[in-house]
This record gives sequence, structure tokens and C-alpha cells, in this order.
Amino acid sequence: MPVLPELIRVAAGVLRARLAAARRARDAGYTTETVVVTALLVALAIAAIAIIVAKVLDKANSLDLG
Repeated sequence: MPVLPELIRVAAGVLRARLAAARRARDAGYTTETVVVTALLVALAIAAIAIIVAKVLDKANSLDLG
């Protein structure tokens, strides 16, 4: 599953960029927390989708059609 590490790396990069942007802003109280939580949820959702797709594809490929 080489897709999952790449997705996690991309999600981590997005999270780092958003955190850096939030640190630069002076009035980033509640918004920073919202951005961090949203980015984490997106990363978890992408990882979950990648795992589900991999399992479905493995199951589909293991079916004997002959």
C-alpha cells in the first residue's frame, strides 16, 4: 500500500503549513484550533478511505470468477 504513506505525508505537510500560517496571525485564537482539528479529521478520513479501498480491492482481486 504505497498510497497510504504518501497521503499521510501530504496531510502532514498541509497541517504544517496551516499551523505555520496560524502562528503568523495575531488574532488566531479559536480559528487555529478549528483549522488544526479540521486538518486532523481530514487526514484521518483520507487514511480510512485508503485502507477501505485497499481492502475492497484485495477482496475483489481474490474472487474466483472461473
